[in-house]
Amino acid sequence: MADDRGICFWFSSGGRLFRFNHMDLSELNVFLTVARERSFSRAAQKLFRTQPAVSITIRKLEDEVGEPLFARGARSGQLTDAGRLLIGYAERILNLRDEIRRAVDDLRSGGRGELSLGVNESSIHALLPVLARYRQLYPQVHLAVRRTFSRDIPTELLNYRLDLGVASFVPQEPQLAAIKIFRDELALVVSPKHRLAKRGRADLSNLGEENFVAHIVESPFRQRVMQLFAKHHVPLRMNIELPTIESIKRFVQMDIGIAIVPRMCVRWEIEQGLLVEVKVRQLRMPRDLYLLYRRREPLSHSAKAMFELLKPGSTPEAAPDGKT
Repeated sequence: MADDRGICFWFSSGGRLFRFNHMDLSELNVFLTVARERSFSRAAQKLFRTQPAVSITIRKLEDEVGEPLFARGARSGQLTDAGRLLIGYAERILNLRDEIRRAVDDLRSGGRGELSLGVNESSIHALLPVLARYRQLYPQVHLAVRRTFSRDIPTELLNYRLDLGVASFVPQEPQLAAIKIFRDELALVVSPKHRLAKRGRADLSNLGEENFVAHIVESPFRQRVMQLFAKHHVPLRMNIELPTIESIKRFVQMDIGIAIVPRMCVRWEIEQGLLVEVKVRQLRMPRDLYLLYRRREPLSHSAKAMFELLKPGSTPEAAPDGKT
């Protein structure tokens, strides 16, 4: 196991430059625990240390930074400006340490390891066949698919909380790269009992009196749908907002309203006759999915294998056996 001592780095704040000399990473772990627990005593209990030992560690870290990290006399562990700044760096450093350990363990075990993949609720539907195939090919890998808001995936990757991510946009961060892996589009679905079900087609103007079931989470595609209705001067009545795609589908099946959702999320229900897709002439909104990863950094064996399965033109048989 790697030693947690001997790191030296710089960071700046307010025009000042701070240096850490041969800092023990365990000090950062103590700092983060106090910050999260908002209490020195609770942090001591969680770390199985005495409270004086935790206080000594924090003072030593403050000496390294040259600034107080917690407000003096604040029982709640209230952070100073320097403390709030250090949190982001500390999390990234400790996550990177864990990433190094996982990579070394992955190398030693010949591809047995773990893979952390960040996706949002709707994108997971496109990945299920690939995830099933990955599990068949690499049963020894612990696969953790983490539900993550799309807007947070770039940050989670940069902070080493994720190995790979899937999102419907290309990130602006120069440290990240993206390849297109899937193309979908938005679809209008209704209950088989709905008046539009037998017609199968509709004009946008036919939808002004309908009650739409919408996802409560804001997204770029939701904004585009709202703009489309506004452009054509058609009212968009989003009288119901629900927290999940599954609950939206159930409400539509119960004929409580209609919904515009990614087609990949309702493909099975359409095939089974539980929902009916209605083609809307003006509704042409392709939705691409991208695989996101850290640029110029080697992928672990397990991440490389997933990358090969997801990249365009790949087939399950062409996937590597965990070797780079």
